[in-house]
Amino acid sequence: MSGPVFTAKSLTKTYVSGEVMVHALRNVDLEIDAKEVVVLLGPSGSGKTTLLNIMGGLDRPSSGKLYFRDLDLTDLQDRELTLYRRDHVGFVFQFYNLVPSLTAFENVALVTEVARNPMRPADALALVGLEERMHHFPAQLSGGEQQRVAIARAIAKRPAVLLCDEPTGALDSKTGIRVIDALLGVNRQLGTTTLIITHNASIQEVADRVLFFADGRISRIQTNETRRQAAELTW
Repeated sequence: MSGPVFTAKSLTKTYVSGEVMVHALRNVDLEIDAKEVVVLLGPSGSGKTTLLNIMGGLDRPSSGKLYFRDLDLTDLQDRELTLYRRDHVGFVFQFYNLVPSLTAFENVALVTEVARNPMRPADALALVGLEERMHHFPAQLSGGEQQRVAIARAIAKRPAVLLCDEPTGALDSKTGIRVIDALLGVNRQLGTTTLIITHNASIQEVADRVLFFADGRISRIQTNETRRQAAELTW
């Protein structure tokens, strides 16, 4: 399916703690197209995770609108948001959140048992290069392998969108590259729209677009074309 997957209009999120107001998002306007890989860069507290949580149906904006295709997420009730997350969104976090008493296969199968049109757990693990490790427990896997199990679990329900919050944050650089390669492979093979929050500026080289955040706003957008032009000017 082509066209925007997400459309944000004046999206705002304000947290109130006593007399203190924290403006996490300030009137964000944004479109994310189908099959895009989008990297979100910016310091802690700049609004990246807040935006991702609202896109994932884990939080609600204070004002503004957010559409998933033609579905107005800001009008959904809690049960409807739960169904939206189940049917359309895969999450990958910094920490893997695997069940230690279950094998990699069984961790992925937890999701496929409740999804509407799931992949086979073995197929999802093969997509991230873990077909030979599927019967190992998390304690028998490296950090990078555990994160790839988490990716397999997220994609096993065939989500339209994969939301990744610091997926390489707990990994060394070499292992992090393998995890990013796995995410890009999923994007290429399944066409999953992928958003990646990171503090690692080198990851921006793999993105279709990079959104730079500051003070709850998108301060700058860099595309493949603008990156190429900047490289030519530097050269």
